[in-house]
Amino acid sequence: MTQTDPKIPPRLTDPAQLARNRARARRDGLFLQRLAADEVKDRLTEVNRTFTKPAVVAGFPQVWRETFPEAKIVPDDDVLDLDVGAHDLVIHGLSLHWANDPVGQLIQAKRALVPDGLFIGVMFGGQTLAELRAVLAEVEIELTGGLSPRILPMGEIRDLGALLQRAGFALPVADSDLRAVTYENATALIRDLRRMGERNALEQRLKAPLSRAVLTTIEDRYARHFPTGDGRISASFDLVFLTGWAPDDSQPKPLRPGSAAARLADALGTDETKLSD
Repeated sequence: MTQTDPKIPPRLTDPAQLARNRARARRDGLFLQRLAADEVKDRLTEVNRTFTKPAVVAGFPQVWRETFPEAKIVPDDDVLDLDVGAHDLVIHGLSLHWANDPVGQLIQAKRALVPDGLFIGVMFGGQTLAELRAVLAEVEIELTGGLSPRILPMGEIRDLGALLQRAGFALPVADSDLRAVTYENATALIRDLRRMGERNALEQRLKAPLSRAVLTTIEDRYARHFPTGDGRISASFDLVFLTGWAPDDSQPKPLRPGSAAARLADALGTDETKLSD
């Protein structure tokens, strides 16, 4: 019997299982990785900056290397293989949702940036697989009386944006791109998650697979609750993009309270009414 240190929080992700899942991924299942990489590249074209020392943190380096061949590609290990102040751009490529310490990953990325260097990350957000979560919860509660950890919990955009602030990034921005993908049925969706390398890698996951009877019930409920109108089902994938800059004195700063040179009431053309004490 082993004892755990109460000061160390339990791991969310089992790294060994995550590695096995990724090893079983297939190229035709990595379409969301390619979509994310292309979207990041498109967003960089809108930044008035030329980046000469980029780095990419990725769970699927082969995909991101195709889009960013000039970048240093490193795995999303707990300790990132990035030197301090070595890069003017760090990209975290659709793997941060599996991190046991996402804030730690962001802090390491910030340390790897030169002053005024750019960080841009993409990860799955809270609306990802919302339909499958709802169906699994309904079926499991009905058949077993409880819930089991079968899908990775994912953060909402407001909470994920707050991670950038906690990590010390300047000018933090978070936005999302919700994509719907259609499938023949729930079994086809689950099979595609295996091709993506995104099957259950939770530390506290149940090892026993779903029974045929449970899968049949899931297929029926999914088709009933989330049809597309053409005999297929819909699954949501919420891509959350996080952008921040390594702090630098050249960046714009918020004005000190009370330092405005003009009254807001004058600008709006209204009368100012003082509040009573």
